[in-house]
Formats: sequence, C-alpha cells, structure tokens
Amino acid sequence: MKKISFRTAVLAAVVGVAGALVSGTGAVAQEFTLKLHQFLPAQAHVPKNVLDVWADNVERDSGGRIKIERYPSMQLGGRPPELIEQVTDGAVDIVWTVIGYTPGRFPRTEVFELPFILPNAEVGSRAFYEMFENQMKDEEFKDMHVLGVWTHGPGSFHSSKPIKTLDDLNGMKIRGASRTVNMLLEELGATPVGMPVPAVPESLSKGVIDAATLPWEVVLSLKVPELVHNHTEFTGNALYTATFVFAMNNATYDSLPDDLKKVIDENSGFEFSAWAGVTQEEYAAPSREVAREMGNNIIVLDEEQTSIWRNAAQPVYDNWAADMDARGYDGKALIAEAEALIAKYSAAQ
Repeated sequence: MKKISFRTAVLAAVVGVAGALVSGTGAVAQEFTLKLHQFLPAQAHVPKNVLDVWADNVERDSGGRIKIERYPSMQLGGRPPELIEQVTDGAVDIVWTVIGYTPGRFPRTEVFELPFILPNAEVGSRAFYEMFENQMKDEEFKDMHVLGVWTHGPGSFHSSKPIKTLDDLNGMKIRGASRTVNMLLEELGATPVGMPVPAVPESLSKGVIDAATLPWEVVLSLKVPELVHNHTEFTGNALYTATFVFAMNNATYDSLPDDLKKVIDENSGFEFSAWAGVTQEEYAAPSREVAREMGNNIIVLDEEQTSIWRNAAQPVYDNWAADMDARGYDGKALIAEAEALIAKYSAAQ
C-alpha cells in the first residue's frame, strides 16, 4: 500500500474512521493492483523495453496508486492464443499479444500483415493505429480497452538451409507468424506451420520446422542464430509484419477513478503505439549483428530478386480481399486505405 501521510493518519484517528484506510472508501484513495500477462520471458526486449517502461510510467504518474504486477511467459496459465479471452473475461487485467494468435477474430487488422506492404515499424504502427481508431475500435475491439496497437519491424526467413529463390521453399516446413503469412507460404510452395513464438526454439531444434518467419528483434531471446545459420532479408518493404495489441479489461478500466483513467490514457494511444513499434524495431540491428559475428549466412535479396517474390505474392492480396468480401468487408478498399495511410506516414518520415 501507498504510505499514508502523517496528517491523514492523525485525522483518521481523531474522527474514528481508521477503517476507511483499509477499505479505501474514505480518507485515502484506493490503490489498484493490475495484473499484466504476456507470453515472452521477462528479459526479452518487448517486456523489458516496452511493457515495463509503460508500467513503470503508469506507476510513477499515478503517485503509486496503481501497481502493475508483471507476469511473463504465461505464468498465470493458459496458452498465448488464450490471452485475448483472459483479458475480455477479466481473468487478468492487461495483456500484450500477437493479434494473429487468434485468427479470424480481428479480420481487418490482417491488412497490415500482407506481404511486402510495410517499410518499417513506425510507419506500420501509425497507419495501423489510425485505421484502428477510425474503423476497428468500436467493432473488432469493443470487448476490451485498447492501450496500443502496433507492428514490428521487417520479418525475415531464418532457416536451416539457404533461402534465395522461390524454388528453395519447395518442401520446407516453415513457421508462419499469422494467417496471412501462412497464406503466403502456401502460395510459394512451402508447408506453413502455425505456432506461437515460444514454441519456435524447440520446433527448430527437433526438426519439426525447417525455418521460421520472425523479425530480427526477437531472434536472440529465442536463440534462433544458434539453431539455424541462414537468414534471408528483402530489399524495400518487408516480407511480412505481424500486428500486436496491448489491452486492458473494460471493467478494470471503468473501475478506475477519472484521474487514474487519465494516467492510463496519457501513457497510451497513438504516440505510445508508434513509440512501441519503433522501440521494438530498434533491437533488430543488434540481433542481426550477433548473428553476423557468429558467422551465420545473412542473405540480402536485391531489388530485382525481391520483385520476383513480390509478384509471386500478389495472389495473397487477391485471396485475402475475396475473403474479406465474404466476411462483409470491401477487401480491395481496405487494402487501398491501408496503402494510402502507409504512403501518408512514409512521406512524413
């Protein structure tokens, strides 16, 4: 509990309302303890450099009236795909998770996961947040209080054998980061294998998969450069990106007094989302350098080579748009809107 001032304690004793200090209904404002649950180890860069920073800032700005208990690595139970249900059901107060772990629940977010659509995490995060605010906040995300949405930096192949051409994918079992990535892998001749990030190391070490699609910033915490020694990057826009949501239970947020809601709000939203995406991507270069120093094979496909992959990925756009049409959305319009927002924020960089 927050320390009670001497003046408050004396007044409470005089008027005989010391019980209010325990109940939180009288002389002292209540302290709120919120449980934050997520799937990565505590020392991984997102928990350490994004989520902990947010939590520390909220605790500081609330004057200690809010305490954030941090539970990494699914310590409160369940599997990563269950985090969304945990926060909407109120089993936990706050979660951070990959949106793609619950395929089909947030269909329009997938437009930012299409192949070769995003240049970097800042542009992607700003574009994603604007579309979320305008279209998704009161629909797909109405069952939770969203603190931020963002994308990671460019995703790459990390593989047991070199991947340079489309033919190299034939017969490979590759971990896909989301439904759209799996659509891409299947289109290009690979066998997609869906799994959350924590399952990747064991799956690589046991040969369950031959490669994984991952952004550089996460590979060190997963020890991927020790398990496979080939990494394939693309010139220009990313092979893929994944989307994230950081959200609070609606009832938890509504239970806070207005001044503490303001603390939450001022530490969340559009600029926080952009900062989170940028911060996440900043850890890509150090991870890549470690892999290079280990002697791993880093393959960078040039513009001409990348264009072959981009052209081969076009059916994913067409199939995704048709799927959105079947769900009652205009798929091509969603792609056009996302591309316009990406152009807008690219120009602002």
